[in-house]
Amino acid sequence: MTSKKVYVVPHSHWDREWYFTIEDSNLLLAENMDYLLDVLETNPNYHSYVFDAQMSVIEEYLHVRPENRERLQTLIQNKRILVGPWYTQTDSLLVNTESIIRNLLYGTRMATSMGHSMNIGYLPDIFGQNAYLPSLFKGFGMEYSILQRGVYSDQLDQDLNFYWASPDGASIKTNLMMLGYGPGKFLTSEQQFFEEKLQPILDKLANMNQSTNNLLLPSGGDQVLVRNHFPDTIEALNEKDHQHEYVLSDYETFMEETWHEGHSFDTTISGELIGTERSRIHNTIRSQRYDIKQLNTIVENKILHQLEPLATIGMELGLRFPQERLDEMWKELFDVHAHDSIGGCNSDDTNHDVLMRLRKVDRMADGLLNLQKKQMTHAIANKLNQDNIFVLFNTKPTPYTGQIKTTLFTDEPTFQLTTMDGSLLDSTITKQDYLSGGKKVVVTAEGDKEVELPGYYRSELLIHVTELNPMGYNTFFVNQNEGSVDILEETKDGSISNQTLRVDFHSNGTLSLTNKQSGQKINDMIQFENVADAGDSYDFSPLPEDHPIYIKDAELITTYKTSGVETMDVVHNTHVPRDLSERSEQVKTKTLTIHTTFELRASEGFVRVHHEIQNEVKDHRVRVLLRTPVTEPQESFADQGFGTVTRSTINPYLSNWKERGFKEAPVSIYPLEQFVGVENKATTFAAITSGLKEYEVLPHQDHLALTLFRSVGLLGKDNLAWRPGRASGINNKVVYTPDAQMQKHMTFDYAICFESKQIEKETLFEKTQQYNNHYVTYQKQSLNTFEERLDRFEIPYPISELPSSFSLFQIDHPHVFMSVCKKSYEDDKPVVRLFNPSNEMQQASVETDVYHITIHSNLYEADLEPIQQVSVPSKGYETIKLGRKGETR
Repeated sequence: MTSKKVYVVPHSHWDREWYFTIEDSNLLLAENMDYLLDVLETNPNYHSYVFDAQMSVIEEYLHVRPENRERLQTLIQNKRILVGPWYTQTDSLLVNTESIIRNLLYGTRMATSMGHSMNIGYLPDIFGQNAYLPSLFKGFGMEYSILQRGVYSDQLDQDLNFYWASPDGASIKTNLMMLGYGPGKFLTSEQQFFEEKLQPILDKLANMNQSTNNLLLPSGGDQVLVRNHFPDTIEALNEKDHQHEYVLSDYETFMEETWHEGHSFDTTISGELIGTERSRIHNTIRSQRYDIKQLNTIVENKILHQLEPLATIGMELGLRFPQERLDEMWKELFDVHAHDSIGGCNSDDTNHDVLMRLRKVDRMADGLLNLQKKQMTHAIANKLNQDNIFVLFNTKPTPYTGQIKTTLFTDEPTFQLTTMDGSLLDSTITKQDYLSGGKKVVVTAEGDKEVELPGYYRSELLIHVTELNPMGYNTFFVNQNEGSVDILEETKDGSISNQTLRVDFHSNGTLSLTNKQSGQKINDMIQFENVADAGDSYDFSPLPEDHPIYIKDAELITTYKTSGVETMDVVHNTHVPRDLSERSEQVKTKTLTIHTTFELRASEGFVRVHHEIQNEVKDHRVRVLLRTPVTEPQESFADQGFGTVTRSTINPYLSNWKERGFKEAPVSIYPLEQFVGVENKATTFAAITSGLKEYEVLPHQDHLALTLFRSVGLLGKDNLAWRPGRASGINNKVVYTPDAQMQKHMTFDYAICFESKQIEKETLFEKTQQYNNHYVTYQKQSLNTFEERLDRFEIPYPISELPSSFSLFQIDHPHVFMSVCKKSYEDDKPVVRLFNPSNEMQQASVETDVYHITIHSNLYEADLEPIQQVSVPSKGYETIKLGRKGETR
C-alpha cells in the first residue's frame, strides 16, 4: 500500500481585533512572537511557521521590538517564518476591489523587503471569496491559493485540489482546507488522540484526495502559541504510523510538491465562493453595523475617486504627491477591512475603534483634498489676476457633462456663474442661508477691540456643466449682483420628473415610478419591511411565529422644483414592538418613522433616494422593498470587481440543507459592491447603493429587498434558525453589544435605475460612476474659512501660476473605465488601471499632451513593456503607467 504523505503546517491565524481590542492583540503578539523567534532559532528541526500571511502583525511587532528586525528578517529570508501576501486578512466581499488590490500591494512589497512574500493567496478565515481573487493573486505573481470557506462538495469531484477561475479567465491552482485551518492544532502522538481523532481526520482527507497521496494538515488556530513539541511529535508519529509519512512543512512546499508530481487535477471552479455547506459564510453579516459599512464606502470612494486622481493631477503641475499620508490612511483602512472588523462582529469597544479609524481617515482625506484644491486654485487665480473664481476638478478620464453639487459663499444672495468666455451656467440653489460674519480682534493703541464683520450667504447649488476636462479642471467666475440663480421652490404638486423618469404620489398613500420614454409604470414602487431579528452579530435569525410588518402608506410632506432638479419628501409611520419580548407577545409600543427624499436631477437616468431613521427599537431588521417590473425573476445580477456576477433568486441548495448537514442555511441573501438588479428582454431595474451591502430578490412578490440595517445585542448565540449548533466566534461567554442595537439616527442613500430595455452592464457602471461623484470643487473666497477646515490657516503655495484649464489625459473608449489613478510605488509615473465590464475585449488608447509613452505594468506596479494600445479583456482589467520619452523602464 502506498503511504500517504501528511504535510503538517504549524501556523497561527492572527485576528487583529474581535471580542478583544487591538491593544489586547498587540500585547499578546509581542509575547508570542518573542517565543516563536526563540523556538525557531534554537531548534533547526522546526521546519517553519506560517504567521497568517499578514504583514500588519510583523510591522506591529517591530514597533515594540525594533531590535529584533535582523533576527526576524533572517528567518523570513530563509522561509522559516512565512509572511505575506496580505497586509491584513481583508473581507473580500465587503470592501472595494481596489482596496483588496492595495492591501495585497502593501503586503507583498513589505514582505518582499523583509526577504520573502509567500507565494500563496492564503484565505484561511474570511467569510466568502470574491470572484476576482484568482486574477488578483496571479497579478501579483502568485501561483497558488489555499482557502477554507465557500465551496460545495459537488463542485469538487473528490479532489481538494482544483483550478479556481476568475470572470476574466485567469485561474490559479487552489487547495481547499476542507476541515478548516485547525485540524492539527492539538496534534500529539498520544494513543487516544492518534486513534480517536487523528486517524479519522486523515481518513476523511484521503477520501477527498483521490488524485494525490499528499494530505495537508493545517496545525494552528486563533492566536495560538507555537507548539515547540511538534518536531518530536512528528518523529513519534512516524515511528507509530506506518501508513502515513509525517513531515513538518509549509503551504508553499505542499502546493509545489503536490502540483508538480504528475498529479492530474482536472476540476475548475469558477467565480465567487459563497457556499455554506462545510463552513459558515455569515450571509447576513453584510448588514451588521451598517454605520461601519456606510462610512467605509464613503472613505474608499473619497480616496479612490477623488483624492488620489486629484493628487496625480497636482503632481504633474508641481505639487508633492502625499504618499506618506496615503500610506498612513491605507494602513488604517486595512485594519478596518480585516474580516471581523469590517463585518462588525466585534465587541462594542472594538467597533468603536473601527469607527474612530474611519473618521480619522475621512478627516485626513478632507484635509488633503483641501490643500490640493486650494494650492492649485491659488495658482490659477494668480495667472488670471482674478479672485472671484471657482474651479471644478474632473477626476474621471472622460469629459464630464452633467450636474455638479457644490457650495458657494457670496456677499449677496444674487449672483451668476459664467464660463471663461462669459457664457452663463445653468444653476439651481437647493439651499441658501444667511450667516453672521462674526467678530475679529483688532489690535489698536488703546488695546484689543472686537470688530463686527459683515454677514454673507452660503448657497448649496447644482450646476450643469458641459464637457468638463477629463482628468483635469475648468475655471468659472462668480459674478455677484448680476442676475440670479434659480432657487428650489416649494410646490403642492404630488409629482416630480425629469427627462426620463417620473415619481408620483397617490391619494391612497402609495407611490409610482414611470419611465416616460416607454410609458412603463411601476405601481406601489416602495414599501418597508420590519421583522424580528433573534440572531447575533454574525447572522440574522427569524423569530418563530413572527410575522413581517409592512409599511406601505406614505404621507406627502412637500415637493420642490426648478428646471435643474425636483425633489419630493414623504414619511412612512407605523407601530412596532420595542424588543423581542414584545414581538413574542404581539405588542407594539414603539413608532418606526422613515423619512424619504426622492430627487430627480435634469439629464440623470436614475432616481436618487435618501432615507432617514431615528431607531428606538431593539432586535429587528428593516429592509426597503422596491417593486420591480420584472415578473418572477429567476436570477439577479450584482457588480463584483470588474464585472458582474449572476445569482439564483432561489438558492438550489436551500430545499434540503438541514438534511445534508450544512453549517448554515444557503439563503438567497447576497452581497453587492455597488449595484444590483434584475432584468428581462423588455426592461432593466437596478439599485446603485452607497454603503448598503446586502440584498435579496423576492421573486414571487416581484421585489428587490435592500437591507437598510439590523440591530442585535449579542456577539454570539447558539442554535440559530439558519445557523444550527454552536455560536460563531467565542462560544463559551456571552458578550453583550448594546451599541449594535443601532439606536441612533441613521441615513441611507441609493439610486433607482428603471430602463425600458435590457441594457448592457457597462451602462450601469457608467451610471454608478456618475452617482459616486468623481469630481471636487473649490471656490477662492475669504468669507468662510470653516467649511473646509484648513482654509483658515496660512499655507505655502509651491506653484505660482497655472492655466485656467488643464487635462492630464483622456481614455478614448466609452466602455472602458478607470478604477484607480495614483503615483507608482516604483517611481513617479502615474499608475492607471482600466477595466472592461463588457462581454468583448476592448482596445483603448490614452490621449494626452503630457505623456509620450504608455507602459504595460502589473498589480505590483513593475514596468513590463511599452505599448501603443491597451487591450482590456472582457470582464477584466489592465494596469498601465504613463511616462515621458526615455522612461521606458
